[in-house]
This record gives sequence, C-alpha cells and structure tokens, in this order.
Amino acid sequence: MTSPDIVKWLQERTTLGILSPEVLDAIASAIEEQVVPAHKTLVSEGTSPEALYILVEGQLESDNNNQSNPAFARGFLPGSVIHLKELLLDELAEFTITAVTECHFWFIPAAKFRDLVSQYSEITQAFSRQLAQELAQVTSALSYEQERSVALRPYLVTKAQRGIIGTSRYAVRLREQIREAANDRKSVDIFGEPGLEKDNIAALIHYGSPYRRQPIIKVNCGILQTSGADLFGRAGGKPGLLEWLGEGSLILNNIQDLPTELLPSMEQLLKTGKYTPVTRPGEPAAEPRLTQARILIVSEKTQATIERCVGHIIKVPPLRVRKTDIQAQVEYYTSLYVRARGLPKPYITPEAVRRLQSYDFPGNLKELKNLVERAIVQAGERRELTEEIFWSANSKKKHFRVNLLNAYPQLRRFLRSSWWPDRINYGFTVAAFAILVGVLFIGPQTRDRNFALNLFWAWWWPFFLFLFPFLGRVWCAVCPFMIYGEITQKLSLWLWPRKLKRWPREKAEKWGGWFVFGLFTLIFLWEELWHLEDTAYLSACLLLLITAGAMIFSALFERRFWCRYLCPIGGMNGLFAKLSMTELRAQQGICSASCTTYQCYKGGPQKGEGMETNGCPLYSHPAQLEDNRDCVLCMTCLKACPHRSVEFNLRPPGIELWTTHVPRTYEVALLFLLLGGVYLHRLPEILSALGLQLNLTNFWQHLGLSLLALMIPATVTFVAYGLMQLIQFGRKPRRFVELAYGYLPLVLGGNLAHYLRLGLGEGGRILPVTFATFGLSGEQLPILVAHPAVMSFLQGTTLIFSVLLTIVLTQKITHQPLKTMLWQHLAAIALGVSMWAIIVS
Repeated sequence: MTSPDIVKWLQERTTLGILSPEVLDAIASAIEEQVVPAHKTLVSEGTSPEALYILVEGQLESDNNNQSNPAFARGFLPGSVIHLKELLLDELAEFTITAVTECHFWFIPAAKFRDLVSQYSEITQAFSRQLAQELAQVTSALSYEQERSVALRPYLVTKAQRGIIGTSRYAVRLREQIREAANDRKSVDIFGEPGLEKDNIAALIHYGSPYRRQPIIKVNCGILQTSGADLFGRAGGKPGLLEWLGEGSLILNNIQDLPTELLPSMEQLLKTGKYTPVTRPGEPAAEPRLTQARILIVSEKTQATIERCVGHIIKVPPLRVRKTDIQAQVEYYTSLYVRARGLPKPYITPEAVRRLQSYDFPGNLKELKNLVERAIVQAGERRELTEEIFWSANSKKKHFRVNLLNAYPQLRRFLRSSWWPDRINYGFTVAAFAILVGVLFIGPQTRDRNFALNLFWAWWWPFFLFLFPFLGRVWCAVCPFMIYGEITQKLSLWLWPRKLKRWPREKAEKWGGWFVFGLFTLIFLWEELWHLEDTAYLSACLLLLITAGAMIFSALFERRFWCRYLCPIGGMNGLFAKLSMTELRAQQGICSASCTTYQCYKGGPQKGEGMETNGCPLYSHPAQLEDNRDCVLCMTCLKACPHRSVEFNLRPPGIELWTTHVPRTYEVALLFLLLGGVYLHRLPEILSALGLQLNLTNFWQHLGLSLLALMIPATVTFVAYGLMQLIQFGRKPRRFVELAYGYLPLVLGGNLAHYLRLGLGEGGRILPVTFATFGLSGEQLPILVAHPAVMSFLQGTTLIFSVLLTIVLTQKITHQPLKTMLWQHLAAIALGVSMWAIIVS
C-alpha cells in the first residue's frame, strides 16, 4: 500500500484522522508491517509499550488483573490504535492484549513515534482536544445517567423474587405464558385476585427478555397526576418517566385506579407506542413522541378498553385452584425464611399439608407466606410443623357468639385461678378416684350396696350425658385417668431424665379413631356379657385399664397423646362435644397481629397478663380450633394469653357441624356404635318385644345377639341412604359420611334416655347405699326417687326432642330440600320409635 493510500486509510478508519495531511504523511512514512498469529500475546500488562500499533486486519481482545474494575477489559477491531495514550503520557500498558485471530498490524517503534511527537506538536494538541471532547461526552452521559437514576430510583424493581413454583397444569401454563411474553416487546396485561404477586410475574417477563439489563420500574396508577406529567413529562420541561426509562419496562400497578382523564392517553400509548408531553393551558399541543419502553399492566380485573390494546393477556390462577402446588410453595417459603435466619429447616407433616390444601386462601400466596412464617415462629425449637400450627382465617363468620368471659368477669377470674383445674384435680380428684376404685374392689359387689358403683353408673353417666350439650368435653379437664397420666409423666422424667417422644401424628390420625372404636366395642361387649353395671370389681378393672393406658402413653409421649387419639371416653366426649352450645376459641386478628410467642400452644414463662404454662396438652391453638373435639376446656390457653384473645363463647348448639366441620369415617363408626349401645343395653326388652324366648345365659348365643344389637342402627341408616340414592326426590344426596352426623342428637338422646332410668331410679339412694357399703343400716335415711311415670315422661320427651333435633340438624348440614332427605328423616323417626318401644314402654 502506497503512502497516499495509507494516509487515506488512517483518515477514514482511525482516530488519527483528526491530524493534518502533513502529519499523517510523516506517520505513514514511519509505518512498518507485522503479522501476529492467532492466540499469541501482543502486549503484556504492566510493561513499557514497544510501539504504536494500528490494527489493519483481525481481532484482538484484552484482559487485565484489575479485579476492582473488570470493565476495563475490551475487544479491538480493525482501525484500533493501541498505546497512543501510553506513549504520549509515558505510562505502562494497562492490558494484556492477545490475538483472537491472525492479525495484520502497522506499527511505529516507540522511539520513532516519540521523535514524531517532538517534531509535530499538533499530535499532542489533537490528542488533548480529543481527550477533552471524550471527557465532555462522558461527563454529559454521566450527568444524564445520574439524573435518570434519581428520577427512576423511587420506582425501581431490582429483581424478580422467584419463578413460578409448582407442577400443576396451571403453573406449567403460567410459565409458558411468561416465556411467550418475554420473547417480544408487546405490552402485557397481568390480572388476578389480590395476593398473587402479579408484579413479580411482570418482573419475570422483563428479566427473561433480551432487555433484562435495562431498568424496570413500578408505578401505582392511583398516585399518578391527572395531567399525566409525571408519566409523559412536560413539553420543553422536565422529562417524564417514559423518557427516562428508554428501552426499559414500566409496570402500571392497579390500572383500575388510573385517573379517567388519562385513559385516552393510555390507550394511545398501548396501541401506537406514542405519547404526548403535557403542555400548559394556552400553549399549542406538543408533537407525539415514540417510546421504546415496554408496558406491563397489573390489575385485579381485566378492563375491556385496556384488553383491546395489549399484545398479551395473562390471567393468574388463584391458589385455591392450584392445591397440588401448595406443598411446593410451603417448602419454598419455609426454606426462604429459615435460610435468611440461619435456622434448621423443619419437617412439614402430611397432615399439615392436607390441612392447608383444604383451605381456600382468599389472600392467596401472601396469606400462605404469612401463615408459614407464623408457623415457624410458633413452632420455636420444634423441628416439625404440624397441622395445629397452621391456622388461617375463619372460613365462616362467627355469627351469634357471646363471650361469657366478658359478660361474667368472675368466671374469667375463676377459670384463670389455680382452682381450675389443678386444685380440683390434685387436691380432690386424684384421692377420690383412688378411694372409689378401692371401694369397688373391696366393698360389696352389687349396685344397691356399693356407693362407688352407684356413683359410676347412676350419677356419672346421666350427669355428663346431660352436660355435653352445655360444656362439651369439660369432663376431660378433671378426668382422673389423665391426672394419673400426668403424675406418671412427671415422675418418670424425674427418675429417668429424657426427652419424651414426639407424637406419631400421621399414624395416630389414620388409626387412632379406629383404635377407639375397637376399644369401645370390647367395652360394650364386656359390659353386657359380664354385667359390669352390677359387678363392682369388674367396673374397677375397666377404670384401671383406661387409667393404665393413660399412664403408659404419658410415660412414652409428650403431653396428652392418650387423650387426643386413644382414650375411648375421650373419643365419646369429643363426638358429643360437637353439639355443645359453648366453645373455646381465640380472636384471630389479635393472635396474628399481636402475638409472637404462641405460649398458649408452646408454653412459656409469664408475660404480662399471661401466666407461666406448659402449653396446650392437646397441641391445639385456640385461634385455629374449628371442632370442639380438640379442646378439653383445661383453660391453659386462657391463662397463658397476655392479649386477652381467648374467648369462651355461647353459640348455637352444634354450629360447627354445618360450617367448619370435617367429616371422619371413624367418627361415624363410633357414632353408630354408641347408638347401637342403647339397643345392646336393652337386649332383653328387644327379645321380649319380638316375642323371642332366647337363652342369654349361653355365652356364644348372647355374644351373637349382642353383635346384632350393635349393628341395628347402622343397618337402618345404610338402608335409608340406599333408598335415598335409588329413589331421589330432587337433588342427589351428599356423601353418607357427611349425612351421618345428622344422627348425633339422636345418639346423645338415646343414651341419655337409657341412663335416666339409673339416675332417676337409683341415684337418689346414694345415702343408704353409702351406709350399706360400710355395713351400716341406712333404712331411715332419706331417698329421692322419681315416679315411674315421671321417668317415662322424661325419657319419652328426650327421645322426641332428639328426633326433632336430628331432623333439624340434618337439614342444616345438607342445605337440601326436606323431600331430598325424606328417607334419612324416616330412618331417624324409625330409630326413635324403636327406642321408645324398648326404653319408655
């Protein structure tokens, strides 16, 4: 290449083109040529430059060891002038420069170039002017970026929180829609219910696009000026957010709150990508400008005017239709929380997941996240998150409740005092129970001569059956079985210090109810075949066996595992407690907003008004209680709560059965077993009514007839349900396991009617029976016995009301027309009539 050609090439292709032709001709005369093979190092960092290099062909790349500013590294293309600044300023090379491909260079040795610089001062002057221009450009760009950063900073979205979690078809489809939207620059409308983190989906679209390095901002439409100046800017004045944003993304949050004055401008922006800066009154309208920004709209509902203008529409599905994703969401939120605080990750039980999946989450993901974080705090040092810890907002409003603790302050004082239940339990019951069992063993063996047997059958049974509709499982608060269980637990820990076992909840929930059912069946058969009602020592054995179960499981497991899952009396109490007109609950708003210790559940030291306790013995939180079966009214939560959140409410009897109730098969089996027990207790009357002369002294014959008697109620109700499905009057009936709870008043009423005979006929003889127990004559002592006609009237009235309440409760549970449930109502009437025949008649 000739010297004129070199000069022309330098003028057109390099930064040296600003020099005069005379200087360029001198430079061209000094140029030498060099070829550097690929991957060979041309210059090493930190060395003195040997020459001025001009890249003619090929490609170079630089690297440096400056870790604080790796942005210095760059590539070089043909026309690049290398080491100009270093030679003029006498500096060392800043980069190690390596040939990517074979490169052709023109170069001027350092000594020759310095001679040219000393000969032609224009080179230094031109370089100084170029540096000044570049500095001015950089300063201007920096100033613009600083101003841009200040303008956008309040609205910046720095990152997407997470991707779409889950494997459901809704989650898969949502991920596909996000990928589709990220592949182009069309506007997007993202809408769905509150709490779905729709702004995070907008961020996922931006950060998944090729423009991810551009800024993304979020603006709440409710705070925009009606003129639109903050969004569109002013003509000849302050730029708006769209101008500052450049090629970034704009999230318009809550588009439904956009001022109506801005709707036409927003439609124009979405349709054409153009906007018009705001002008002052009297000024001519400004020219529309084209924006490069991408518009992402977030709203709770789609709007027709907006929907017609956008390129993509994404409807975010609510959490209630993505139940299969809940477990993955819980795992994610749990990991997020514990990792941020350096905690070990707890295990989430399957029952807890099922409980969450049964809830609809009106607050969606935000509610679930808060629920998980609250559960971890509530669990404390426990490494297991159980279903009781996950409590959510009430799915049914608390209608018709009266807090008795507010109405009667003296009741609150008593229930929070040491009298309830500790002084009663350890000052009286623990000794009284031992004495009664002793009397049953060593005293007379018949009910008319043993006051302990009289108390058990003629007093305890009718009294607490009558009490269930009023106070639910209150017996469990003063139950001697668990008192001895607690004593065993404390003594065993004192003698052999150790950590008690965690509850095997999954197995207990699955099999505990069937264990209670089987145990109650054996108790019924034992009672009938061996005449426990009139055999004192056998009744004592029954009491001791239940007590032994409580003691054994209390020595093995923490708190009251036996009471919660395995006690037959507790199972019956929990079933009948559903009908109670009182309940122990807590105000969820106070618990979620004010409580951080959860001492009512976990236990802990005294805090404010809250007393020191060991926590709920059944591992229930009063704010998440939806079933009276899970509360024994021990009032531990009332004593522990420092916020006065716990309530003891008067309510419509059995309201949970048609609001929050979750049916369980084993409870239904126990329900019909308890109803069958009424027929079992009246086996001689049944045989007499049927005109059968069968010998009940034959053990196997008696056993067979007893099993048949236990199955009578289940058989009648199954036949009725079959007829309901076969002959339908209106809508299809609901599941049998749901409908069966409608019989609960009849079960309670039938048992109460049976035991009224003992209570009203023998309970009033307690004084002479007590004297007879100790070999004394009590013939002159007063007795109080109801007339047979009074007993019949009360038993008949109980059965009639039980049938009526069964019909009413069934209708409340089903919410179906009366004719749809006709066969079940007829079954309830038939059972009521049959019990009238064997009990009253």
